[in-house]
Amino acid sequence: MVARPSTPQRVHVLLVGTADWVGPLRTALDVDADYRVSTVETAAEAETALDGQLVDTLVTAADLPDGSGLDVLERVRAGTSSLPVVLCSTSGSERLASDAVAAGVSEYLPLAAGTDHDGNVAAIREALERTLDSGHTTTTERARARQFDAIFDDGRTATWVLDADGVVTRANETASELHGERSEALVDRPFWSLPWWGDDEQTAADVRHLVDAAREGSFGNAVVTTPEAAKTETQTLELSVRPVLDDHGRCVSLVVEGVDVTDRVSLERELRRSEELHRVTLNNMTDTVLMTDEDGEYTYVCPNVNFIFGYTAEEIHELGTIDELLGEDLFDREELADEGVLKNIECTATDKAGREHTLLVNVREVSIQDGTLLYSCRDITKRKQREEALTTLQETTRDFLYAQTRHEIAQHVVDDVPSVLTLDASAVYLFDADATDLVPVAHSSAMEQLDGPLSTVPTDAEGLISYSFVEGESLFFDDVHDSTRLQNPATDLRSVAYIPLGDHGVFVVGTAERGRFDEVTRELADLLAATAEAALDRVRRESQLREQDRELQQRNNQLTELNRINEIIREIDQALVQAETREEIEHAVCSRLTDDDRFAFAWIGAADSPGETLRPRAWAGAEQGYLDSVSFPITADGVEPAGRTAATREVTMVQHVADGLREEPWRKDALAREYLSVLSVPLAYDEFTYGVLTVYAARQDAFDEMSRAVMAELGETIASATSAIERKNALLTPSMTRLEVDVDDSTFVLARLARQADCRLTYEGGIQQTPDGASVFVTVEGATIEAVERAADELVAVGDVQRISADESGGVLRLRLTQPFFALELADHGAVLRSVTVDGSTSESSARLVVDVPNSVDSRHITDLLGETFAEMELRSKQTVEHASTDELSSAFLGRLTERQLEVVQIAHYSGFFESPRATSGETLAEALDISPTAFYRHVRTAQRKLFSTVFDEGGVPVPAVDGP
Repeated sequence: MVARPSTPQRVHVLLVGTADWVGPLRTALDVDADYRVSTVETAAEAETALDGQLVDTLVTAADLPDGSGLDVLERVRAGTSSLPVVLCSTSGSERLASDAVAAGVSEYLPLAAGTDHDGNVAAIREALERTLDSGHTTTTERARARQFDAIFDDGRTATWVLDADGVVTRANETASELHGERSEALVDRPFWSLPWWGDDEQTAADVRHLVDAAREGSFGNAVVTTPEAAKTETQTLELSVRPVLDDHGRCVSLVVEGVDVTDRVSLERELRRSEELHRVTLNNMTDTVLMTDEDGEYTYVCPNVNFIFGYTAEEIHELGTIDELLGEDLFDREELADEGVLKNIECTATDKAGREHTLLVNVREVSIQDGTLLYSCRDITKRKQREEALTTLQETTRDFLYAQTRHEIAQHVVDDVPSVLTLDASAVYLFDADATDLVPVAHSSAMEQLDGPLSTVPTDAEGLISYSFVEGESLFFDDVHDSTRLQNPATDLRSVAYIPLGDHGVFVVGTAERGRFDEVTRELADLLAATAEAALDRVRRESQLREQDRELQQRNNQLTELNRINEIIREIDQALVQAETREEIEHAVCSRLTDDDRFAFAWIGAADSPGETLRPRAWAGAEQGYLDSVSFPITADGVEPAGRTAATREVTMVQHVADGLREEPWRKDALAREYLSVLSVPLAYDEFTYGVLTVYAARQDAFDEMSRAVMAELGETIASATSAIERKNALLTPSMTRLEVDVDDSTFVLARLARQADCRLTYEGGIQQTPDGASVFVTVEGATIEAVERAADELVAVGDVQRISADESGGVLRLRLTQPFFALELADHGAVLRSVTVDGSTSESSARLVVDVPNSVDSRHITDLLGETFAEMELRSKQTVEHASTDELSSAFLGRLTERQLEVVQIAHYSGFFESPRATSGETLAEALDISPTAFYRHVRTAQRKLFSTVFDEGGVPVPAVDGP
């Protein structure tokens, strides 16, 4: 059972019982405005009423119908000790009074028996007043105690109770956690010596001073910061100390409260930092913030107002309304009222120095102190200038598209600098790859006025222009006089930029003012240079493409001409294959060259007997009497191209016959017949000349280098075919011219070997051609074979020496030569080297050569060839000899032999194996050849069988008649 307090305005009294004084008491209390009365008769009803109602006091009779007033008292005290209870009895006793006091009655009141109800009511009312006063005091004290306990146990506040000397008598759980010790461990210790600040002498001293001040009766408050024992972070407490005074004003105790204000202090610190950041931001931001009232009067001016306008905040206020700064009718007030904010209003304003700025203004409705309109102003002057510059740059780019030369682009750059960069001095230097210099191809008049006449700059990286180009580095100077690379100290330029244009050159721009290259100007200068570089790249690519087109066209023309010439060459090759004589070759060549008007005229000439003049041998085309009217002396100076080619043995090409018309008479005759270009090539093969082929065309520049090369190869082909015809005729010609020639040449291998071995060497036509080189057979006389072998081993020209036969005074050797043997070259031209004799034992070590030249071959050619082969040559004799018709049989026989068979029979022949008696045995030769005797004899018999088969089966030799016995 719990009593509940009533409202503070009226006291609720519960009357219990049926005693005769109950009714009068109720009547008396009902008329009193301070009371509200409820009545029940029994103890059970009283219990029910106390559970359901708010009761301030209870008055019960001692005797009740279902019990006693003591029963009601005990039930009340079982639930609460604070409800005032008055027990009244008209027949009380000391025992009842004692029991009532023991049960916890608030007031025991014995009443008078009888009808004196007024006295009883007055006594009961006095008792009620006393119990209510006493109960109220007790309740208040208990409530206060509960309130103090609630405050003391608050987990958010650390609380200590100190005695008058500042010693801790009590500490709550929060204080214990703060110190990291149990509350009992904190008791009986001076407050300033507690663990939380005991290690910090200054903090402990401050806390003691706070406690001492409170002991004197004054309220103390302080904020202390001390690191926690178990943490590295600091903790901040706000301490408050209150003295508790007695009725005489003496301090009897102290209450200390500690609130953790770490977060609040951190927040305040961050707030102060934020405020400082806000001030710094406002002072350094590029946007300017202004606030005005409805009349345009300033209520706030941002400290950075000078960034845009150049005025201080005080000067802005002195200007008047904001209309003076931003102009009138900046925005529509009704529109702002509808929208709440108007953004990006573009306007112009003039700063303190008189410079005009382009601004973007945002206007917003606000309610900050007296301000109603907030203006945010952003300076977009640079951006506006950049936009205008970019527009101009776009036009410049379009101009670049139509520029065809580097000079045009350079001039466009210089012309557009004032509108793009607002600078007056500019120049463009372009790189001259041939001279390896930078040449000023375009410049403004201001550049020449400030810097003087512009000159070519070498690419030595010494000056600023050269350095920028060579290193590929852009250079910007607020004052170019600060640079150590400045080569013109007298220049009036100050702000200057040097920007390389790739590998094309350098762009130079500047002015006489210092510090003109801000971020925007640098960006625009780089952009202009990059655009110019791209245009220069385009012009170069287009130039290269045009050059490539020209080259392709030229190559196409050349290929067309080459195809035309190749067609002629194929036809000529076919004619050469079918020709049987030199005359057929020459006439076929001239005819093919002039067919279908390919060339106007072609002829072949050869030197006459004295070798002074060319004599025409064959011609075709529109000759028109040219060969009769023009002489063809063989000389290199000022003569017809055919005579010059015969003299120099080099191709002669004349692209314009009309050039030098008066200096060379043949040109008049050629022009008269419309010969406008001439090509003459030698007919030479293996250093052997068969004449000159000369071709004439009816147009200028008819021959190029490719045609020249092809025609030169054609000349070699004609000469080779002619040589082949002569060799063929030589095989079929029985009549020969035999030449005996003495040659003296220290490099001749046989002569060198004879001199070193001091012997006589004879070559009698034995030669063998293998993949390793040519091998010749020589007969040695007057020295031992060993001596000659040692001498041959010392010669580089001799690769290998093989002994074929030997005796006391000589023998036969096979020499493998490392260099071509001249007998093969003679054979290529139809001549046959019959023998070579060299006597190295005499003072004159010249070699005697015997050469047979067919009548179909000009013997002068052979002597010329020998003269070119040896250092000195002397013709000793020249006679005609007749050869048997066995040459064809010899060629047929040799064609049937294998290389090994030919080698065996040659060695056997030159070693005297076929002589009688034999000079060398077969076994000896087999050993020399590194084969078995059986293999040697098999090769000899096979060669003999092939020889007889060739003679009797193919040679047509008649079999002699055999007489009878």
